[in-house]
Amino acid sequence: MAQQLNGQLGRSEVHIEDAFWNRFTELVRETVIPYQWEALNDRIADAEPSYAIRNFRVAAGLEEHPYCGMVFQDSDVAKWLEAVGYSLANHPDPELERTADDVIDLIAMAQHENGYLNTYFTIKDPGKQWTNLYEAHELYCAGHMMEAAVAYYEATGKRKLLDVMSRFADHIDEVFGPEEGKLRGYDGHQEIELALVKLYQATGEERYLKLGQFFIDERGAAPNFLVEEGKQRDGYSLWAGGKRPIPTVAQLAYNQAHKPVREQEAAVGHSVRAVYMYTAMADLARLTGDKQLLAACERLWNNMTRKQMYITGGIGSTHHGEAFSFDYDLPNDTVYAETCASIGLIFFAQRMLKLEAKSEYADVLERALYNNVVGSMSQDGKHYFYVNPLEVWPEASERNPGRHHVKAERQKWFGCSCCPPNVARLLSSLNDYIYTVSAASNTVYAHLFIGSVGEFELDAGTVVMKQQSQLPWKGSARFEFSEVPGTAFTLALRIPSWCGGRAVLSINGNAAEYKIENGYALVHRNWQQGDTAEWELDMTAQLTAAHPEIRANAGKVAIERGPLVYCLEEVDNGSPLAAVSIAASSELHASFDSQLLGGAVIIEAEGRLDEQDSWLEETPYRPYAQHRTSKQARLKAVPYYLWGNRGKGEMTVWIRT
Repeated sequence: MAQQLNGQLGRSEVHIEDAFWNRFTELVRETVIPYQWEALNDRIADAEPSYAIRNFRVAAGLEEHPYCGMVFQDSDVAKWLEAVGYSLANHPDPELERTADDVIDLIAMAQHENGYLNTYFTIKDPGKQWTNLYEAHELYCAGHMMEAAVAYYEATGKRKLLDVMSRFADHIDEVFGPEEGKLRGYDGHQEIELALVKLYQATGEERYLKLGQFFIDERGAAPNFLVEEGKQRDGYSLWAGGKRPIPTVAQLAYNQAHKPVREQEAAVGHSVRAVYMYTAMADLARLTGDKQLLAACERLWNNMTRKQMYITGGIGSTHHGEAFSFDYDLPNDTVYAETCASIGLIFFAQRMLKLEAKSEYADVLERALYNNVVGSMSQDGKHYFYVNPLEVWPEASERNPGRHHVKAERQKWFGCSCCPPNVARLLSSLNDYIYTVSAASNTVYAHLFIGSVGEFELDAGTVVMKQQSQLPWKGSARFEFSEVPGTAFTLALRIPSWCGGRAVLSINGNAAEYKIENGYALVHRNWQQGDTAEWELDMTAQLTAAHPEIRANAGKVAIERGPLVYCLEEVDNGSPLAAVSIAASSELHASFDSQLLGGAVIIEAEGRLDEQDSWLEETPYRPYAQHRTSKQARLKAVPYYLWGNRGKGEMTVWIRT
């Protein structure tokens, strides 16, 4: 193996102790994981059934039923198990572990003798394995179960699921590859590529890393596998239940298979597939030293985050294919911004940080986490958004066919429920996203300001550090060292883009200078046990404008404070919100409201409300000169992640000036 591009990453072990984030991690542990277990077993009243556990019982020979659910239904169980693994690593729970062990026993019973594992092809289409990679998500489901196996093994030390998935990986390695007699193919929905990297890291089996690299290298190569496979099926589609036109190479941009990955220049197609693939590309670039792959990652990152990302960290602007559309096309009211896509964006950002600590990667990670991802789940942990809009008109969601995908209220569950367990697994593993460690350069990078205790292994020795953070309400973070090596090392603190460079460091109560590198404040010194570093970041609320090419936001502004994006809700500001404008010169007054859904900082500003009383119902239009009447209004903005928790109503992020 070639050397990693940024040197050896050091080992770290981190536990979260944070007033803001403990609410979410505890919600996942105490409510979300049990609730989702009930959903997987079809025990949530008035919610769409999952059938996921039942399918495994049928595949294991314990029950007789037809296959039900999506072709990728196995992945919901896998993501739930992965979340359980991360949760058990932080909070041992014997009862939950027994439940997970029972599920793993069931999965093992459903595995074929040759290692193959997929309930759809076991129950509904036996004998058709590996004949429809374009649509059937076989490798996608395998990848999610591999991730679950690694998480559960690392949490409990139990190898059963890891061994099951290693057998499956061995089978996949026998089926796929460049050698004669093997399939030179890849899945229509990327996921296994990043999972094989994790499986390699857990087992040390280099064949898994090479297999993941094969899938990345083969994608989009000529002759195009997905086109040739379609010809072999004579265009048969399991989604249509009959023939469909065989996709052209151009149409395979939806699957990011239109050209080799190293030649791709812009984020295109299904957004979740894209970011899962980019995550694997970044992993492989780091582990193999592939500079062409790294260049492609940087190019795709720049296009996606600078031209195709919402202010909330959402990606994927159209519900047609849950996809990217084109540069600067970011509508607010017909947006898609799937929760899974932002989670995949966070994965990609984390892998880019492992390649090189640059603050822009952590800025995007933080933006998606604090806004799109946590905003997708209700405060009770039992309702979810699949689509995360920036503007909602409930009546339009109900009555306009073009906006049916935009929900004004979070749902209990979905027939395609990829997002809820994805949220659970991300929040359960949040401790993995706060820091990275460069062992060779003896540097601990703090990317997120989340209260935590971390133990880090550097070449210089062991560092144990406690972070206390007041984000997202106050811009203060304090770091205290309880164990340090005998030689100097570097603490690198991110300078968030939202603080405008206004960051003040003090060490042991005294003002301290720092060196800036790639958006991080670097302090290299011979730290002593008991030393403290206090990091003060400016948290002034601000109005944010959009690039002129983002036509949906012309003449509008958004409100931001620290890592949080704010929005207006009908419950605070009346209706229609489209008639509201904000004074660009208005002072943004931030105050803590202890009564707002557990407590949050709200922002108030002066604005105007277009006058409506003089309009006659039978007069939809009139001369503009007669329209210029409005009344003063005091606007109240709340954090975007909290919207929709106080009843159904309008919401908007972008406000007219």
